[in-house]
Parts: sequence; C-alpha cells; structure tokens
Amino acid sequence: MNVLIAEDDYRVADIHCQYLKSLQVIQDVKRSANAKELLLDAEKWQPDLVLLDVYLPDELGVNMINQLKQICPRLQIILITAATEMEILKKAYQAGIVDYLVKPIALERLAEAVDKAERNQKILGSNTEVTQNLADKLFRLQPTRQTGAQDLPKGIDQITLDKVKELLKDQEEGITAEALGQLLGASRTTSRRYLEYLISIKEARAELVYGIVGRPERKYLLKDSQ
Repeated sequence: MNVLIAEDDYRVADIHCQYLKSLQVIQDVKRSANAKELLLDAEKWQPDLVLLDVYLPDELGVNMINQLKQICPRLQIILITAATEMEILKKAYQAGIVDYLVKPIALERLAEAVDKAERNQKILGSNTEVTQNLADKLFRLQPTRQTGAQDLPKGIDQITLDKVKELLKDQEEGITAEALGQLLGASRTTSRRYLEYLISIKEARAELVYGIVGRPERKYLLKDSQ
C-alpha cells in the first residue's frame, strides 16, 4: 500500500514513516504537514491509506474525512489523535475510518491498524462471493476466538501472533528472533516474546546454533506437525 502521513510534527512523522517502511505491506510513504498539503497530495498521489492527525495547523483532521474520501474513493483512513473528547471519536466513527489511535502510539498497535487496512483492501478488491466469514474479516479487528480457546497472555495479541506463525512457515531452516523482528516490523524483544509463547503452547521449537564468532543463538521453527 501507499501511505500518506498527515502530521505537522516532523519528529513524529519521521518515526511513523521509518516504521511503516519496515513493514512488508507498505510500498511507499509520503508526508503532508498541513491540511492544504494533504488535499493536494491526496488528489495527486491517490494513496491507499492516510494516517490522519486530528490537530493539523490549518484544520481539524476529523473534519476532512469526507472530503478526502471524495478525492480518493477507495481511501482508508486511520485517525491519530491526542484528543480525549468523545465528540472526536463519534465523528470519526460515523465517517467510517478504519481505525482510531490515541497518542502516544505503540508501534505494534500501528502495525495492527495497517494490517487491518491491508486486509480490507484485499477483500474489497476481490470478486469473491460474500459470506458471513468474509464479512467478519472485514468488520472485525480480530478473528473470532474459537469456543473453548484460552485467553492469550498479556503482551500477546491474536493478529500479531497469526503473522508470526505465517512468517515462520517460510523459514524451513529456522530464524532468529532478531531476523523475525525485522520481517515483522517489531523489536527483537517483541518477536522473541511471541516465539517463546509458540514454544510454550507446543506450536514451535528452538534449536541452538553457533554464529560466525562462536556465540550460540536460538533459531525458531514451527513444529514439523504444523
């Protein structure tokens, strides 16, 4: 996807830009510093997704949602805000945004929102017959948990867990937590947490290997039965 970041704080925009570029689903990222630039850039570039800050210097972002969708009919919008007013949330919800993120944003949560937008784009761009399962994928943030399934522990969310498992399927020789983190767009600590959780529920295993300098490191693989 092509993403346009509407954010007047250069430091925040740069952090989000660099993080988004690390995600596999992102093709290109650009930045607009105010509402005027945003409208011009959106019309010219036709992005798939806009990260829209509420407090732009020349306009409230939430007031621009409908105008942006007129310019880009297939556009998805993630609203980003430090606002705590319920009225902002109501306007955003009624305007049909794909997600709502409150500052300061956890980058893992941003990745979830982008994944949701990418999933929606694929669904809406297909000619598949509509079933309840397909509709659920579009309108629910997370897949419905199966009856009797255990609650996930703190720090583990279903969307990221599913992505980790998908990435592991392609790693026949195994992968380190650091390397997986780069593919996932997350820190080594985060990727290791998910990998160790998969080991704890017996869906993955780890092998000790020695690197170039002789230091042992763990490589993770899905179990052969997976």
